[in-house]
Amino acid sequence: MSKLKFHWAFLLIAAFIPAISPHFAELLRPIFVMAILALGLNILTGFTGILNLGVAAFMAVGAYSYAILTCDIYPFQLNFGCATGTTVLIGLLAGLALGLPTIRLRGDYLAIVTLGFGEIVQDTLKNLDVITKGTQGINPLPPPPFSVYYLFLAFLTLVVLLNRNLQRSRIGRTWIAIREDELAASCMGINPMKMKLLAFSLGAAQCALAGALWASYLGSSGEPGNYDFQVSIIALCIVIVGGMGNIAGVLLGALVVMGFNSIVLETLTNFLKSHQIISSSNVFTAPGNWKYLLFGLALILMMRFRPEGLLPSKQTKAELHHHEPPKN
Repeated sequence: MSKLKFHWAFLLIAAFIPAISPHFAELLRPIFVMAILALGLNILTGFTGILNLGVAAFMAVGAYSYAILTCDIYPFQLNFGCATGTTVLIGLLAGLALGLPTIRLRGDYLAIVTLGFGEIVQDTLKNLDVITKGTQGINPLPPPPFSVYYLFLAFLTLVVLLNRNLQRSRIGRTWIAIREDELAASCMGINPMKMKLLAFSLGAAQCALAGALWASYLGSSGEPGNYDFQVSIIALCIVIVGGMGNIAGVLLGALVVMGFNSIVLETLTNFLKSHQIISSSNVFTAPGNWKYLLFGLALILMMRFRPEGLLPSKQTKAELHHHEPPKN
């Protein structure tokens, strides 16, 4: 199945899921949100080659911005559309604010800065309780005016189309050139700092959108601890498992990683509990408590046997296998 066909197949099948299984549709909503978050990370890590370990912070910025703009305890009380649009703009500005002083850093140094940014955002949200309500979170939030499932699917479709157009545009080709060889790109007249900053801003805007949708779904911003380093790692796992730099791969990665987490593990846990095979009081026997160990093992196996991901782009696959001898 080609990458384009996979896009349409994924979105088309998802559109009919509520009529087939409402319970399964409920489980797909978090997958849609995490797919949007991972697509934002893919702009940075997949297209531009910037390792960002703080995308959960941009998701938190989006969730709390949306909550402040819509909750009736604040003076704004915007409707869903205006609040979501404003949140995306705030996320873009947050990415710009982080990128301006740090964009000249490379590799591990930039990754450490983004990791520190994530921790700073968490602590700020906890301690700025006059505005953010501390660890309680901001609630209640008004529900979205439309079906949550189809609303999330519509946003995911828009983000996919936007990213595909960006990837195939001059901007996308410039990002890929910087990822492959920044020095050569500079010699060809490309301004790497400017293009990296654009990637930071657009990636952060999409992550903030994911946070806004998540808050609208929960009816609460959630506590700051919900947007910790583990969320960033899960988003990174989605991108790596699916295929870095490939939008279709990110969709597949979200389905595999989040499906395993919210569908397979939960179904297995409920089955084992219903048959009294495991006890609720025993934390060692519950499959859900082993998920991060399983995620880590899956990443090790992926890096060893299929580093290009489950659904890699042709370019990435060719780069990783160009030293392999031809098969008979």
